[in-house]
Amino acid sequence: MENQYCKVGSVTPMTANRNVISLLEYQYQNFLEKAGNLEYTDAKLVEFFEQKAKKIQKILENMMK
Repeated sequence: MENQYCKVGSVTPMTANRNVISLLEYQYQNFLEKAGNLEYTDAKLVEFFEQKAKKIQKILENMMK
């Protein structure tokens, strides 16, 4: 039997194609919506979703350059 190497945890770079941009835009809107829905119930979770949205926004801005 031969050794098999699994690439668990490996990262595939995202290229600036339209599918990736659409996915990131969807995730950005989704995180903002979740943060808005939880605004009065769980402040830490709202902060988490807002931070995720900001990270995605930065990625989108860099891809559009």
